[in-house]
Amino acid sequence: MAVVSGIIRVMEKAARKAGGRLRRDFGEVEHLQVSRKGPADFVSKADQHAERTIWDELRAARPDWGFLMEEGGEIAGAEGKPRFIVDPLDGTSNFLHGIPHFAVSIAVQEPKLDGSGWGDVTAALVYQPVTDESYWAEKTRGAWLHDRRLRVSARRHLDESLIATGIPFAGRGDGGDWGKIYAALGPQVAGIRRFGAASLDLAWVAAGRYEGFWESGLSPWDSAAGCLLVREAGGFVTDWRGISQPICDAQVLAGNDALHSRLHKVLAAAIKG
Repeated sequence: MAVVSGIIRVMEKAARKAGGRLRRDFGEVEHLQVSRKGPADFVSKADQHAERTIWDELRAARPDWGFLMEEGGEIAGAEGKPRFIVDPLDGTSNFLHGIPHFAVSIAVQEPKLDGSGWGDVTAALVYQPVTDESYWAEKTRGAWLHDRRLRVSARRHLDESLIATGIPFAGRGDGGDWGKIYAALGPQVAGIRRFGAASLDLAWVAAGRYEGFWESGLSPWDSAAGCLLVREAGGFVTDWRGISQPICDAQVLAGNDALHSRLHKVLAAAIKG
């Protein structure tokens, strides 16, 4: 049985409160009023309400911490304090089209000891309101789905593996590189899936549902929580050069412990060629 820390309880309370509202709004999705803020990047009132709910809950619990939020941007906390990284609705396009695959993502990132910027992600939570699945992790304490310990898939062969991806769209991501990677990897694996919510893709790698995941052009709030989930479940997350960073977002390659290096070799050779 997992012993849930205070910070995970705070994050889960905020996510569940926002998730309840998202479920109700999802049931009335055809009535939502939306505004466009950029190419294929829509912000609904549900998104805004969810972020405000999360902000209120987390701020009340940790008033001196900072925030990095999809809608609200960066808000500084007290010097030397961590920050929350929040995506109140990952999978907005799915949500607005009535597709029940979206999540709330919250992570905690610590400042570097020398004050030169931000360092490790130490806590993560991805909550899927429709299925009521709560994925969480803390650094050195493992990754969990509710109270069940998560481990990455044990599959060792590419031809048995399902790989998730995010397909470039409307100016996000590199379509040329993506096409090369798909052409090289597709014939070697059991299948490639694109479901449209990076936080859940990474959570599903941690849960062993996928063997790997790649995408480019993400933002920190898309992947901060998912990166820690995969690592604490025994997998690896790097950029496309194979370099591990606290948050991989501009380039993300995640995989189980057996296949990450092979996936990297395929990806690197594809984009080099």
